[in-house]
Amino acid sequence: MSTQHPHSPTWLEWPFFDDSHRQLAVELDTWCQQHLQHIDEANLHTACRDLVSALGQGGWLRYSVIAGDKGQFGGQAAELDSRSLCIIRETLARHHALADFAFAMQGLGSGSISLAGNDGQKAAYLPAVAKGAKIGAFALSEPDAGSDVAALSCKAEANGDNYVLNGRKTWISNGGLADFYCVFARTDANAGSRGISAFIVEADTPGLKVEETINVMSPHPLATLLFENCRVPQSCMLGVPNQGFKLAMRSLDIFRSSVAAAAIGFARQALQEGLQHATQRKMFGQTLADFQLTQAAFGDMATAIDQSALLTYRAAWVRDVQKRPATAETAMAKMAATESAQQVIDRALQMFGGKGVTVGNPLERLYRDIRSLRIYEGATEVQKLIISRELLKAFTPQPKV
Repeated sequence: MSTQHPHSPTWLEWPFFDDSHRQLAVELDTWCQQHLQHIDEANLHTACRDLVSALGQGGWLRYSVIAGDKGQFGGQAAELDSRSLCIIRETLARHHALADFAFAMQGLGSGSISLAGNDGQKAAYLPAVAKGAKIGAFALSEPDAGSDVAALSCKAEANGDNYVLNGRKTWISNGGLADFYCVFARTDANAGSRGISAFIVEADTPGLKVEETINVMSPHPLATLLFENCRVPQSCMLGVPNQGFKLAMRSLDIFRSSVAAAAIGFARQALQEGLQHATQRKMFGQTLADFQLTQAAFGDMATAIDQSALLTYRAAWVRDVQKRPATAETAMAKMAATESAQQVIDRALQMFGGKGVTVGNPLERLYRDIRSLRIYEGATEVQKLIISRELLKAFTPQPKV
């Protein structure tokens, strides 16, 4: 089987990948061409459910959960493989943003269960997530606790054999669509980040309701959740008490590099659209592509994409192969890929002139799709702080001579 990628024939040859990754990229690209050409977004929830079901039937959601030592949890491998997650998100994003969203949220929505769930919790949720039979969501952000996760105020108070949750979660992807939520709540009022625990909360649990549906420029299911005396059994706690902050950060560290990969997918599509248009658009007796300004723009765009891809797959490789935290590498990848993708898409749109901002034009859609990636799972400004923090942590001052 050829492993040449139709949009970038060289990047899969980089040493970050195994042959299984190269085969995955080619097989998924073929699947996308067959299944993602006509997505009806008239009913957003229906479209997302259909996409999750299709991704499950195609076997792609198996990469979003772990397998277990006997394969009992439905995953592709014993551990989540960051390179596979990145390849899948880059490929899906290049074809359709909503398909990328559907896949990503199955991974992030159940990632805490893969990382910290007991065998019973894993068995109850992960096989269904892998098949597309259950949809998950990651409920961390709050109205006054977005980038500053440690400031969250949603409370979970012990009450007999239960915990009672009170508070709000907002900007929750799959809010109102999910079958279950991995919810992070404060269990110790005075312990800061060391006083947060995680819980699995079924969507139909009394006391949990969707308070508000949030409409954004690149449509996807998004909502504010309200917990009012929402009672969940102690058995729904994920991991150990008061270690939820670490679990949330571990989950984000795994999936943050895949956000960068999605941005690369958007940028690759924008470059392809730009090349197609510029080589056909007639201007002043030649094509748009014949102008040196256009050629210079393409040079910048291609270089930005490869720079982002190198950072992204380095971060995934560090986690997968070197088996060490890739916090700084992942932050660099997320920051660089999302920021440069915004610039690549903007430059490609400029080549289309007025057509580029017409609703229905691929660049108009990409322009809306990319914007949120610079914010969610840690805004660019937060990534800079993370990189600096890791740099200072590793720095050893040299003695003055």
